[in-house]
Amino acid sequence: MSASAFMGRRLAAAVLAAGALVSVAALPASADDHSRAPRHLVEISAVQYNSPGPDDRSNRSLNREWVEVTNTARHAVNLEGWTLEDEDGHTYTFDDYRPAGRATVRIHTGVGRDSRTDLYQDRRNYVWDNRSDTATLRNDRGRSIDEVSWGYDRHHGDRGDNRR
Repeated sequence: MSASAFMGRRLAAAVLAAGALVSVAALPASADDHSRAPRHLVEISAVQYNSPGPDDRSNRSLNREWVEVTNTARHAVNLEGWTLEDEDGHTYTFDDYRPAGRATVRIHTGVGRDSRTDLYQDRRNYVWDNRSDTATLRNDRGRSIDEVSWGYDRHHGDRGDNRR
């Protein structure tokens, strides 16, 4: 075999190999890649909607009703302007709050002094209904980020009428 024929075959093989690589790179992602729901970095991680003890509307009882919000990211997230809302439209708005990475903050219903780990809605009445309600977390643009519901009759879609 001559040197030029050998070089021609090597060039052809290289062109075919390059074409195969481009074809593989251009293939669409598998269905598994698209079936995953987007994971939000901030989520409602727990809700204590029925404060332990008597519902006597004392500040102590009100503060035993809370929602926990967790930043699952490794870095701080600015929650200024984000809201936490119940089905009746009671809304708490985060003001200049930036949880550290992998941090959880508890938002209490009653009156208290805000800290890194506890925020207070400064309300004198309960927010979260014991029988059924939904806590919705929205970003500063009003987009729903996460929600947690409880107390619904899963068979009929009805909810209890015993509201506070």
